[in-house]
Amino acid sequence: MRVLCVDDERKIAEYTAALCRKFPQVDEAVYFTHSRDALAWLDENTADVALLDIDMPDISGIELARELQKRQPQIAIIFLTGYAQYALEAFSVHASGYLMKPVTEDMLSAEIAYVASHKHSDTDTNEHAIFVQTFGGFDIFVDHNCVGFKYSKSKELLAYLVDKRGNSVTRKEAFSILWEDRVYDRPMQKQLDVIIRSLRSTLGEYGIDSIFELKMGAMRILPEMISCDAYNFFDGKVDTLDAYHGEYMSSYSWAAATEAYMTWKARLEGAKDSENP
Repeated sequence: MRVLCVDDERKIAEYTAALCRKFPQVDEAVYFTHSRDALAWLDENTADVALLDIDMPDISGIELARELQKRQPQIAIIFLTGYAQYALEAFSVHASGYLMKPVTEDMLSAEIAYVASHKHSDTDTNEHAIFVQTFGGFDIFVDHNCVGFKYSKSKELLAYLVDKRGNSVTRKEAFSILWEDRVYDRPMQKQLDVIIRSLRSTLGEYGIDSIFELKMGAMRILPEMISCDAYNFFDGKVDTLDAYHGEYMSSYSWAAATEAYMTWKARLEGAKDSENP
């Protein structure tokens, strides 16, 4: 798991992150002393657990928790505080834990173990059937339900990532696909941030945010976690070859190159079948 620690006292933030790195369930622990810095980091990274001080000057821990949950609905929140009166408010954001300072290694270890066990339990019992349709138009289905998107460009971004078949896409490349004629200036970078956050939020609402990866400013889809008609086509599955009728993600002009290749491949396979009845 990746843990995000936020406390306006640097020594406490460093200490908390150092403790987390000792636990076998934790792969990485990062810390920040300002809530806004933590939010900026989360725009390009993911976290499984957030350890938050409640009483912070720029954005309180409660407010920060709400913002984190908007970006990553599946994130577990554990509050660390020296003030017992915040307990009721903390649980209003469905916190996984609430520890009074000073936090000991044993106390924190128990909370991390609790979160890890529930995440594994969720993975084991709530697996989703994910199917991505690219023949004709583009849609993604979770347990046979079509996913709805707040923004059409969030849906288009997902479609482009599916088209890349697991290859990473930079933010600038994604921008050039979504806004062909616009300049990649600061206002448009912020607009792209909105689209990426909305995509992640939507996937989280359907419990499938794990199919999307954002690292070091580049993003991709994990193809091994989805079933996709186009991927089956490229793998040469006969029934999928027969199901392709010359249209691939027809709503998007950038999909024309892949469509042309698929049409060529379908004709080639058809010719082979006619030669070998």
